[in-house]
Amino acid sequence: MKTLPKNTLYLDALQGKTVHRPPVWMMRQAGRYLPEFRALRDKYDFFTRCETPELASEITVQPIRRYPLDAAILFSDILVIPQAMGIEVEMKPGVGPWFPTPISTKKQIEDIQIPDINARLQYVLDAITLTLEKLDNSVPLIGFAGSPWTIFCYCVEGQGSKNFAKAKALCFSKPEWAHELLQKITDTTLAYLLKKIEYGVHAVQIFDSWGGMLSPTDYQTFSWQYIQQLIDGLKTHAPVIAFAKGCWYALEKMANSSATALGIDWTCPPQYARQATGQNITLQGNLDPSRLLSSPKEITVETHKMIRNFGKDRYIANLGHGILPNIPLENAEAFINAVHSYKD
Repeated sequence: MKTLPKNTLYLDALQGKTVHRPPVWMMRQAGRYLPEFRALRDKYDFFTRCETPELASEITVQPIRRYPLDAAILFSDILVIPQAMGIEVEMKPGVGPWFPTPISTKKQIEDIQIPDINARLQYVLDAITLTLEKLDNSVPLIGFAGSPWTIFCYCVEGQGSKNFAKAKALCFSKPEWAHELLQKITDTTLAYLLKKIEYGVHAVQIFDSWGGMLSPTDYQTFSWQYIQQLIDGLKTHAPVIAFAKGCWYALEKMANSSATALGIDWTCPPQYARQATGQNITLQGNLDPSRLLSSPKEITVETHKMIRNFGKDRYIANLGHGILPNIPLENAEAFINAVHSYKD
């Protein structure tokens, strides 16, 4: 049994309890908009930061020291999963994720092994232990992973893409290959998230960044059914938040999935999200990250409007995607303070 943190607002919202205000955190809150993060980025390359528990834990707590956030999210990357599966991944400056040998053959898929999490990803687990020590029971810690479909997209495409045409082509031309790879990613991800929970994270979030690339029917076939497997395997161990960018059309199905909460991106109106999900599940989001380039006064107005539209209960205030690197510190603070100052 985990010890509850002193600030339980985030966990209370996940449980559907009545709260005095919504909890607030920001996706990518431990990131490039912070000068203290940039100082470490200038000294250490990306995967060194991910793979060094002292660095990962330090980066995780940086925004907690600076702002009154209600949850921390462990600094890591979704691509540690394919790395652990023996798939080579680089982080190229100006390009982003880069897979020197994209997956395109049956043999490549057959050769992929489900890794031992302790053997291949112990550095993440050690980062959890160090982070919990640094947080000193102040706020909950969130663990995360990419959705199987999102990881699949990078593995097959070889890099980021506007349409992931190669990834979709494999699904439509060789669906049995695609499902074999997706299942291996799912099995690895489930084992990974269960280990994170065992090591002390209070909740886990699944990021389906590229789900919106698929049609509603194909989304169920190639993405959601694998997220559902993760939810089914995790739901009795910790709260599970599913965030599928651009997948407003699947909200009703998602709401009946046993997920604890659903992330909503900024293209989906709060009222629609509530209607589609039946009012019975916690929702998270959904301020347009670019809105943080508005004036602090305007940010406060928009944030209060967002909370009114979602309602303060069964709701977690957040952005509709990750915070942008060019957001002024005072604007991030204005968003967080606006949530703190909200009154019905």
